[in-house]
Amino acid sequence: MAQGCENWWRDGIFYQIYPRSFQDSDGDGVGDLAGIHRRLPYVKSLGVNAIWLSPIFASPMADFGYDISDYTGIDPLFGTMEDFDALLAAAHDNGLKLILDLVPNHTSDRHPWFVESRSSRDNPKRDWYIWRDPGADGSEPNNWLSEFGGSAWAYDETTGQYYYHAFLAQQPDLNWRNPEVRAAIYDVMRFWLEKGVDGFRVDVIWHLIKDAEFRDNPPNPHYVEGRPPNEKILTQYSTDQPEVHDVIAEMRHLTNAYDARVLIGEIYLPLHRLMAYYGNDLTGAQMPFNFALLSTFWSARSIEKIVEDYEKALPKGAWPNWVLGNHDRPRVASRVGPEQARVAAMLLLTLRGTPTLYYGDEIGMHQVAIAPDDVRDPFEKNVPGIGVGRDGCRTPMQWDSSPAGGFSGTRPWLPLPEDHIHENVANFEADARSILNLYRRLIALRKACPPLVSGDYVPISAQGDLLLYRRQFEGKAVIVALNLGPEPIAVTTSAIRFGSEILISTFLDREGERLEGVLDLRGNEGVLVVPPH
Repeated sequence: MAQGCENWWRDGIFYQIYPRSFQDSDGDGVGDLAGIHRRLPYVKSLGVNAIWLSPIFASPMADFGYDISDYTGIDPLFGTMEDFDALLAAAHDNGLKLILDLVPNHTSDRHPWFVESRSSRDNPKRDWYIWRDPGADGSEPNNWLSEFGGSAWAYDETTGQYYYHAFLAQQPDLNWRNPEVRAAIYDVMRFWLEKGVDGFRVDVIWHLIKDAEFRDNPPNPHYVEGRPPNEKILTQYSTDQPEVHDVIAEMRHLTNAYDARVLIGEIYLPLHRLMAYYGNDLTGAQMPFNFALLSTFWSARSIEKIVEDYEKALPKGAWPNWVLGNHDRPRVASRVGPEQARVAAMLLLTLRGTPTLYYGDEIGMHQVAIAPDDVRDPFEKNVPGIGVGRDGCRTPMQWDSSPAGGFSGTRPWLPLPEDHIHENVANFEADARSILNLYRRLIALRKACPPLVSGDYVPISAQGDLLLYRRQFEGKAVIVALNLGPEPIAVTTSAIRFGSEILISTFLDREGERLEGVLDLRGNEGVLVVPPH
């Protein structure tokens, strides 16, 4: 059983690893569990508290592990169960928690459950998935669309019905209205919890329950040509149904039976609907992922409003969280630019709430342009040319300047950018002012400074490109000043009094500097300031 404070996740920092791309240990060009094990000293050196692994379960890899054929088996591509046990033990020995990616909305079409379900209409597992008769004209049962393009209904010749797949046709959706399905997935959760994993990040948790009447989704009046075709309709009846919260409460009740575990939900929803996933009396997910910073316009006023609205919307006692990057969205360094990537790091690690880092963001990895012949992402293959491809944020970790970046001894499954020769862990570890060492310093400061972990968030009035706020706790305070623009700013505010001291600058060159009532910020600079006692 995992040990530790029941609310360790509130004080912690999460680090997402995409296993295919972190470290290859066996020379096949794909990352694996033994590779992650090898790199644990590096992860520990960052100062993070928990690793979240994208799926490592047995899978045909139609969607690179998000199509599971065995929930309690390790895919040979990643190693063996012995490799997993060794990684889990080593993580715990190094003071790191380990979170698994649970994918309960759908399985692979090669999962034994689905093989049985599609074998005949009267198979005992028929109702484990969502089957519907064709329309009167033989067409799909309704107008629901796949997230990856085209209809969300696939016709099965053998039984003359359609099955529902919110994603690929090779990813049929489970029927979460069936108690047997719930029990089976809960058994999967117990299997891993008994092994000692510290919790789950639950994939597309808002998709689990669908409308019982299968009503057509309404058209999206704001659809813009050139956007993904699934956005032509609003998912009013195919996602975010009221009954989903009963499921999440059941999952939380299950994880609560084990010591110090966490339940995290992947949810892309407007703010007011996201908050419901904390559950009545906070009996839902401890951390419904907050993705607001992934898509916002990168400006001081936009971010200020996002933080203010989020803080106000949180249910009483709910704990916030922030995310700047993940395996589905373009790299933060490409979204905001390399100069602002340092400011983004300071923002993420000083806002109130638990931050989640995405592997490689700490070295400023950018979105890699993938040549057509190298595209691997099924989303991009289904809907090419409109910028939905996710390969560019999943490229191998850039460890050193060798041809495969220290990731592998052979050609990696996705290409590395040419600039990995200069932008890599080895080079940045040797550079005292690198973005990598900025992340390490910020994480260390966060751990050593109670206001940054437990303090209130208090906005300070500011204009233009300046974002200003205070974190305060038990009489102590830290002021965060971020210049989200390229031009210098002179900050004059009563919050920064004579004798205030700079704790850290994003350029790592002003530590200990005393201020005389004015804070001069360079373009693209952020600083933490401690007021005089």
